[in-house]
Amino acid sequence: MPLALLALAIGAFGIGTTEFVIMGLLPEVANDFGVTIPTAGLLVTGYALGVVLGAPLMTVLGTKVSRKRMLMLLMGLFIAGNVLSALAPSFSVMLIGRVVASLAHGAFFGIGSVVAADLVAPNKKAGAIAMMFTGLTVANVVGVPLGTFVGQSAGWRVTFVIVAALGVVGLAGIAKLVPDMPKPQGVQLRHELAAFKNAQVLLAMAMTVLGFGGVFAAITYIAPMMTQVAGFADGSVTWLLVLFGLGMVGGNLIGGRYADRALMPMLYVSLGALAVVLALFTLTAQNKVLAAITIALIGALGFATVPPLQKRVLDQAHGAPTLASAVNIGAFNLGNALAAWLGGMVIAAGYGFTSPNWVGAALAAAALLLAFLSAALERREGASAGTAVMSTAPAVPAAPAEQRAVAHH
Repeated sequence: MPLALLALAIGAFGIGTTEFVIMGLLPEVANDFGVTIPTAGLLVTGYALGVVLGAPLMTVLGTKVSRKRMLMLLMGLFIAGNVLSALAPSFSVMLIGRVVASLAHGAFFGIGSVVAADLVAPNKKAGAIAMMFTGLTVANVVGVPLGTFVGQSAGWRVTFVIVAALGVVGLAGIAKLVPDMPKPQGVQLRHELAAFKNAQVLLAMAMTVLGFGGVFAAITYIAPMMTQVAGFADGSVTWLLVLFGLGMVGGNLIGGRYADRALMPMLYVSLGALAVVLALFTLTAQNKVLAAITIALIGALGFATVPPLQKRVLDQAHGAPTLASAVNIGAFNLGNALAAWLGGMVIAAGYGFTSPNWVGAALAAAALLLAFLSAALERREGASAGTAVMSTAPAVPAAPAEQRAVAHH
C-alpha cells in the first residue's frame, strides 16, 4: 500500500476523534458554558447535520480544484473549526466551530476514497479505501478515550487543541505524500449529478443509511443500556466503547479485504449477521460478558459494510464518482441521526433501554433486502444487455469458436 494512504489515515484519525470525543466531554462543556446537557448535545447534532450538508456542498465547490489541493483545503477547514472550538468564548461560537469542522468531514472521506482507490491496482481498491478508514476506526480505540481523559483532566479545550494539531500533521502528510492528481479532464458538475440517476447508486446509499443506522440505533443508547440493564458501573462505558472501536478496526480491514474478492456476498454476510446480532443483543444485554462480546461484534459487522458500500458507490458512479462518494459519507451520518431518533422514540414509548436493538435489527434487515434487490436488478440488466448484443449479431451461421465466444459472453 502506498505511503499516501498513511497521510489519508492520519487525517481520518483526526476527523474521527473530533466527531466522537465530544460525547464524552458534554458534561464539562455544558458546565463551562452554563447550559444543560440536552443543549450541549446540539454540538453532536450540529456536527452530524454539517456532515450531511457539507459533503455535497464542499464537493461541488471543489469540482474545479485538483483532488490533492481540495484535500489540503479540507484539512485546513478542519483545523480552523477545531481551533475555533478550542478558543470559543461562548457556546454559540463553539457550535459554529463544530459545524465548520464538520463541513470537511464528508468531502474528505468522499474525495479521499476516490484518491485511495486511484493509488492502487483495481483488485486492491476496497483494501485501499479500508486503509484510509482505519484512521477513523482507530480514533474510536485510541483518540476518543485519550481525548476524553485529557479533556476531563486538563480541560476540554486542550483536547480540541490536540485534535487541531492532528489536523496539521494530516495536512503536512497529504502535502508531502499524496501525489499531485489533477482533476480529470471533462468532469463537470452535471456529470457528477448524473450519477444520482443510477438506481444502483441510490440503492447503495440507502443500504448505507439503513445498515450503519442499525449500528447506531443500539450504540447511541449504550450507556443507559449497559449501566441500567447489564449492571456495569458508569466508568465502564468508556472501555466498552473501546471494545466497540476494536471491533470496528477488525471489521473494516476484513470488509476491505473480502470486498475486493466478492463484494455483494460480503454485504450479504455482514448485513445478515448484523441483523441477527442486534436482535440477540436484547438478550445478551442482560449479561456483562455476553454484552461486551456483542458490542465488539456490532462494531465489527457494522464497519465490515463500510468498504464494500463505499466501493459499490464508486463502481456504480464510474466516470463521475466524487460527489456520489462524498454524499455516501453523508448517508452514514444521516443513518446515525435517523437511528438515534427512532431508538429514542421506542424508549420514550416505554419499551425499555434494550428496545433500540430491535430497531437496529430491523434497519439492518431492510438493508439486506435492498442488497438482494440491487443484485437482482444487476443480473436483469446484465441479461438484457446480453440479449441486446445477441439480437444485433448477423443472422449467419457462426463458426464453432464464435459460438463458444457468444456462449461465454
